[in-house]
Amino acid sequence: MTHPKTPEIIVTDRVQEALAITLRGCEELIPQDDWLKKLVRSEATGAPLRIKLGLDPTAPDIHIGHTVVLNKMRQLQDLGHTVIFLIGDFTTLIGDPSGRNTTRPPLTREQIEVNAQTYYRQASMVLDPAKTEIRYNSEWGDTLGSRGMIQLAARYTVARMMERNDFHDRFKAGTPISVHEFLYPLMQGYDSVALKSDLELGGTDQKFNLLVGRHLQAEYGQEPQCILTMPLLEGLDGVEKMSKSKNNYIGISEDANTMFAKVLSISDVLMWRWYTLLSFKSEADIAALKADVAAGRNPRDAKVALAKEITARFHSAAAAEVAEQDFINRSKGGIPDEIAELALPLSEGGGPVGIAALLKMAGLAASSGEGNRLIDGSGVRVDSNVVSDKGLKLGAGTYVLQVGKRKFARVTLA
Repeated sequence: MTHPKTPEIIVTDRVQEALAITLRGCEELIPQDDWLKKLVRSEATGAPLRIKLGLDPTAPDIHIGHTVVLNKMRQLQDLGHTVIFLIGDFTTLIGDPSGRNTTRPPLTREQIEVNAQTYYRQASMVLDPAKTEIRYNSEWGDTLGSRGMIQLAARYTVARMMERNDFHDRFKAGTPISVHEFLYPLMQGYDSVALKSDLELGGTDQKFNLLVGRHLQAEYGQEPQCILTMPLLEGLDGVEKMSKSKNNYIGISEDANTMFAKVLSISDVLMWRWYTLLSFKSEADIAALKADVAAGRNPRDAKVALAKEITARFHSAAAAEVAEQDFINRSKGGIPDEIAELALPLSEGGGPVGIAALLKMAGLAASSGEGNRLIDGSGVRVDSNVVSDKGLKLGAGTYVLQVGKRKFARVTLA
C-alpha cells in the first residue's frame, strides 16, 4: 500500500530572510516549523499573514520598553503582512494578573478611555498607520454575554490554568485568587479566535496567555497561531526591567534632549542589547559597529548613533541633531572622555535630591557638610555650571558633576 507524499516545502531566499527577521532578538518562536510553513504559504498565495499585538491601556503613556514588540511588528509589517494593534479595553476591565502575586484592581471605563486615547497615537510613531488595523476587544467581549462566557470557560481546564506560575505560587502560598482572574487569559486567547491571527506577539511574561490563544483557536476549529515572545528590556540601570514604577524608563513622549541624554547614560554593555532590540539597523551593520569598538573606536560614538536613531524616531532627525549639540554644549569645560557613570535613586517618593547629598552619594564628597563647604568655595559644577545655591535639588535625569578640576561623575537619577 502506498501513501501520498507530503508536499515538499520550498524555502526561498525571501522566506529565509523573513524567518531571520522574525527571530532577531526574540526569546522564543513557538513552533518555528509552523511559522515557516505559514511564511511559505503566504509567499506562494500572496495572502498576508495576520499578526496581532494586544496592549491593555493601563497607563496613559508608552515607554520605549513597550516598543520592543512594536519594533518587531514594524519589521513584519515591512515584509507585507497585516499588523493588528489590539487595544484591550475589555480585558483591562478584568485586570491582567501576569507576574503578580496579588489581585490587581481593574480600572474604570473612564480611566481606560482616557489612556486608550494616547496609545495608538504613540504606537504610530513606530508602526505604519496606513498599514495597521486597529481593533478594540470590546467589539466581541461586550457581545459575548453570559452564555458565551460560560461556553468559552468550558474549553479550558482548571488544571491547565493552575500550571501558570503566578496562579500556582499564589495558591501554594494561600494568597487569594479571584475567579475573574481566570477570565483574563481566556479572553486574551479568545481575541486570537475573533481576529483569526497567525502570529501573536508579547513579552516573556505573556507566554502563558499566548499559549491559551493557540489552544482556543484549535478548540474553535482554526489553524493555531504561532507565538513570538520578546525579552523584557532592561531599563537605564541595566538591571531591572524598564518600568515607570522603578523610574528607570524613557517615555516616548519625553522631550528630545532628555531622551537623547538618557540613552547616552546607559552602560556600554547594555548599549548592544538595546541595539538588537530597539535599532532598525541591520544585524550586519551592528556587528560591524561592534567590531569597530572592539578594535579601539570609542564606544561613545556607537552610543551617540543609537541615541540619535531613537530620538529621531520619536521626534525628528533635526531634533536629534539639536539634542546632540545640546549635550555637547552641556558637557564642555574640560570634562574627560572617560568618567565614572553612576545610576542613583531619587529621594523617597521619587523626589529630587539635594546637591550636597548627591555629591556624597556619588563619592565626590565625604559628607553633605563637606559638599556644602565645596559649594561655598565655588568648587562644584553641574553640567559645567558653577553651583552657588546650596539648596539646589536635582530631579530625574543625567548630570555631569564636577568637584575641583579633577573629580567627575556622570550621574543618572531615576
